Amino acid sequence: MNYWLFKSEPFKWSWEMQKARGKAGEQWDGVRNYLARNNMRAMKLGDRGFFYHSNEGLEIVGIVEVCREAHPDSTTDDPRWECVDIRAVRDMPRPVSLKEIKATPELQEMSLVTSMRLSVQPVTEAEWKIVCRMGGLEAD
Repeated sequence: MNYWLFKSEPFKWSWEMQKARGKAGEQWDGVRNYLARNNMRAMKLGDRGFFYHSNEGLEIVGIVEVCREAHPDSTTDDPRWECVDIRAVRDMPRPVSLKEIKATPELQEMSLVTSMRLSVQPVTEAEWKIVCRMGGLEAD
């Protein structure tokens, strides 16, 4: 299993909206960055991810799961752009803030710290476990 981080501005797509989609999930569309798109192309069914509120909140608020692998993004006719579908798995018992992540020495190389603007990022297994513990979860 691989781990990821999905960033969303809560006024556009919030954790509550994601949870409301239920088991069907929602496509993670509108991504127009090649590296983020390539990250989605690498995703497999069952991969887990953090759901991160960007711009407002600046914190990891939930855990998601890839429920459909890369496919054409329905928000464009441009064949270069693809997306995955994700579904909410669980709330983070205690949201983990960007400030906390930046203050944790073991997370200094995490993409969230080094590639702030990238909307879909890889997360290492070690980073996953640390952030899960910080949020009050045992790593999945």
